[in-house]
Amino acid sequence: MSAEVLLVLFIVVLLSGGVGFLVSKLLGKSQQKEMPQVDIQRVEMEARQIVQRAQAEAERILSIAKEEAEKYIRLSKEEAQSILARAKGEAEKIKEELENRRKEVEEEIREKRAQIQKLEQSLMQKEHQLERRLEVLERREEELYRREKDIRDAEKQLEKLQKEAEERLSSIYQKEKEIESLIQKEMLELQRIASMSMEEARAEILKRAEEEAKIEAIKIFKRIEEETRERAEFEAKKVITTAIQRLSPEIAINYTTTTVELPSNEFKGRIIGREGRNIRTFELLTGVDLIIDDTPDVVTISSFDPLRREIAKEALQILIEDGRIHPARIEEVVNQVKKEMDDKIRKMGEETCVELGLYDINPGLYYYIGKLYFRTSYSQNVLLHSKEVAYLAGLMAEELGLDAKMARRAGLLHDIGKSISHELGGSHTDIGIELCKKYGEPDPVLNAIRAHHNEEPVRYPEVALVCAADALSAARPGARRESLETYLKRLEKLESIVKSFKGVANAYAVQAGREVRIIVNPEEISDEEAYMLSKEIARKIEEEMEYPGQIKVVVIRETRHVEYAK
Repeated sequence: MSAEVLLVLFIVVLLSGGVGFLVSKLLGKSQQKEMPQVDIQRVEMEARQIVQRAQAEAERILSIAKEEAEKYIRLSKEEAQSILARAKGEAEKIKEELENRRKEVEEEIREKRAQIQKLEQSLMQKEHQLERRLEVLERREEELYRREKDIRDAEKQLEKLQKEAEERLSSIYQKEKEIESLIQKEMLELQRIASMSMEEARAEILKRAEEEAKIEAIKIFKRIEEETRERAEFEAKKVITTAIQRLSPEIAINYTTTTVELPSNEFKGRIIGREGRNIRTFELLTGVDLIIDDTPDVVTISSFDPLRREIAKEALQILIEDGRIHPARIEEVVNQVKKEMDDKIRKMGEETCVELGLYDINPGLYYYIGKLYFRTSYSQNVLLHSKEVAYLAGLMAEELGLDAKMARRAGLLHDIGKSISHELGGSHTDIGIELCKKYGEPDPVLNAIRAHHNEEPVRYPEVALVCAADALSAARPGARRESLETYLKRLEKLESIVKSFKGVANAYAVQAGREVRIIVNPEEISDEEAYMLSKEIARKIEEEMEYPGQIKVVVIRETRHVEYAK
């Protein structure tokens, strides 16, 4: 369209130029030839007419061009509107398709999330089932081990009986031969006696009577021995029954949680503190887990170590009574309770010795005896178990006329090594022997420590009574739970592995063994070394332990700078 307009303008310019040129030519010729004035006017008039016609033609062409341009513009607008409408329609269609696709994707995501939740629930159920099956397998394994042991014993007994039967059979064959030879001798003897005198026959008869009397005496002696053995077994059962009847203590089983009652429910918020700093400080200093749930006016303390639970319980009760609960006060109270706990443990050991009438025990052993209260053996409280063994052994010794005081002493100290075996490592019998030798305990006590685990033979009758009392105390219905003890030993092993690393000041297994918190000395361990320490500990736990799920290793390095304004 713009090209046509330019063409029209170009034609008008050419016409104007041509007319101008023609006029100039005519004027020039007129000047040369001196034409008359009338011709010049006519020429000018014709030129004007030509110009007017050219202008009119140019205006006509221009109007036609304008109409064409407007027509093309209108068509272009209509085409643009049509294209825009189609584009809008396609955009709406694409938008609708995208919306439908988005809804489909959201629906797929919801379905996937539901499937994932179902899978997680299924995995948790399978994990619980595996744990239950593992417990069943462990019990079956123990039962199979016992049965295998019984079978081996039965095989040994059967072999012994078979050997005895073979020996008896061979002795019977020998006796048959002897009887045959005796019959032959008797026949010869009768033949000889027939030719004997009366005195000789009397002597022979007396000799025979003497031999028969000896055989009868042997039979009577054997019968008396069997009766005595049966009587002794009856008397032993009577003594044990009498001792058990005279002593009927309650069975003490230690679990892994302790509850503390609160004056009101508002104390839970104060125990937690701002952003949880109070509860974090308390758990870090005591090595326990504080469980604050929806139970009204109750806080639960969870830890596998009874001593930690007791320290945490007393510290929390003091903080609740005092009302001031903040990190500095928590640290002060926990340190105070730990110092007082040693005196309490020593006093508990002294009271135990006084209760059993053992006044000559070295006072240095009081602390270790009292510490047995915070140790468990298959969930049975070791101090109460030791007291029970001491009482049973003493009562049986009194019934049998033995040294009852020595029996009580050996019974009380037979498990003394368990008070620190978890700290030092090694067998509790070896540690117990070292402790008792250090504090001058007599030889029967040392013999009882080793003999009750069959590490050496029993050398004293009082020690035999201690071994029997130990078996009786452990065999009471409900006294021991092996699965809990296995769990506690796993947590103790976890802590011992962590404490074997250099620079570790303390370690606490929490969250049922799913987390171990490690406090390191900031002077020995840097931040970079603490990072590497966490990886090394995790690797060693993976190599040396078997456990369900995973264990979170948390290394805590804290530096404090204290100064006083005077």
